[in-house]
Amino acid sequence: MQEMTTVTEVITHLRKDGYLEDFNLQQNCLVCSSKNFSVFHNEFVIDKVYRFEGNSDPADEATVYAVSSPKYGIKGILVNGAGIYTDALTDEMLNTLQMNKKI
Repeated sequence: MQEMTTVTEVITHLRKDGYLEDFNLQQNCLVCSSKNFSVFHNEFVIDKVYRFEGNSDPADEATVYAVSSPKYGIKGILVNGAGIYTDALTDEMLNTLQMNKKI
């Protein structure tokens, strides 16, 4: 398999693997935009993590998370630019995202 070097390539690959939902990061949950509901820290798993680092500009950094929720039977993508802003997240959300990034 060819190495994916851009966020767009990763998202395209994940969509083909069934990660169809778009998640947005909130203080204590992920919001599933198409189904209009929230998924809390104990209701999802980070399946894969792709990290992109800017060569010269930290604003070019991004992390793409492949997220699944067995409880809701959905898979989706969370894109977080320039790192996780810890002040805005609950400890539970931060721990879930950080713990799963190490996989």
